[in-house]
Amino acid sequence: MDMYFRQKLHLEPVSGWLNDPNGLSYFAGAYHVYFQYALHADGGGGKCWGHWKSPDLLHWEYTGTVLRPDHPDDRSGVYSGCGFVHGDTLYLFYTGNVKEPGEHDYIRTGRGANVMLVTTKDGHHMSEKRTLLRNSDYPNNCSCHVRDPKVWEEDGRFRMVLGARTLDDRGCVLYYTSTELEHWTYEKTVYGTDGSYMWECPDDFTLDGQHFLSVSPQGVLHGKYCYQNVYSSGYFRMNGDTPEEYREWDCGFDFYAPQTFVTPDGRRILIGWMGIGDITYTNPSVILQTPARELEKLRRSAAKIDGRVAVPVNLPFEFCGITDGDFTLELRGVLRLTYQNGEVHLVLSESAGFGRTERFAKLAACCDVRILADTSSAEIYLNGGELVFSTRYYPSDTDLTLSGISGSVYELNGIEVISDGNNLSSDR
Repeated sequence: MDMYFRQKLHLEPVSGWLNDPNGLSYFAGAYHVYFQYALHADGGGGKCWGHWKSPDLLHWEYTGTVLRPDHPDDRSGVYSGCGFVHGDTLYLFYTGNVKEPGEHDYIRTGRGANVMLVTTKDGHHMSEKRTLLRNSDYPNNCSCHVRDPKVWEEDGRFRMVLGARTLDDRGCVLYYTSTELEHWTYEKTVYGTDGSYMWECPDDFTLDGQHFLSVSPQGVLHGKYCYQNVYSSGYFRMNGDTPEEYREWDCGFDFYAPQTFVTPDGRRILIGWMGIGDITYTNPSVILQTPARELEKLRRSAAKIDGRVAVPVNLPFEFCGITDGDFTLELRGVLRLTYQNGEVHLVLSESAGFGRTERFAKLAACCDVRILADTSSAEIYLNGGELVFSTRYYPSDTDLTLSGISGSVYELNGIEVISDGNNLSSDR
């Protein structure tokens, strides 16, 4: 990676390929973020798990590759999964991928999708691997695409969800239960009505007494204001076992495979992959997303902006603004965000977007805008996180111009990431 574009607010590996976040947890006095990792930049060479840990979400240590495809039941890749803290032990559940040689489509034949378990006392030294579920343990109408276990405790028992694709190409989530985290019994299947053929990365949780199911569906038909990416990520408010209206987590170019976990002070934090595979380039229970408040500690100076005066900005920066109607916000030569007549329009320049062009969304009214701009990505939060756009971009020096909106720009220090004794992104 060009060091100029190495980010200061987001986690990136030193080299190679990163995708889905895995095993998110707070354990033994530290936050733990595992991630899909491959040594080669194109994602080839076998998926592993890399590992970062942090005491405060601001200072991070990379401990290296902690899981590799070295077991008969994960020999084709250590795929996505979750972390669950029980007592003094962190349980890590993941999908062991096995691709058999021969003439297979790897959808209906030729693929083993195994739920695997390892445990750890410190977050990076792992136990022996155990195989908990195989293809034969899934309902008969399932294809070979079953993956991404998420485990939690509810009403005195342990529960697990798995994303799946049926033999007739319907996305669904499988529910399992256990009394001791190792032997799991099938409970039920929840099906989608969104036209997707596969549901990945499921996450089942409750907020303020309301039950939600988060999934990453594949195969949803694209529209101008929704499902604009090749694959989507979003959540359903659940009415019993029935998913109600689907809402996307993020309307930007680069966001997929999110996972949530709970902090010691009770917040539910969501982390996603700022990327998507296979790319060419009003609701009373809306979930609001905002940057983790720890990031506010990175602010070091503020400048007020009001009007069409171009103000030079240094990356990374944060902008917090208010508006009472239509507005335009522009990073010269990089990014343009407009809100007019209930439509949000995000445009990236050809030189900075590298194939990313524009995104649309509907929003009845917009009262505030928050932007977290890193050296090669941007996160845009509207109405306190009611609508979110995440995207990679590759800018040079730029300035900020506003119309119909006023606010403050904060210069930001970078988070600190240490790998093998080397400081990759330090406060400056």
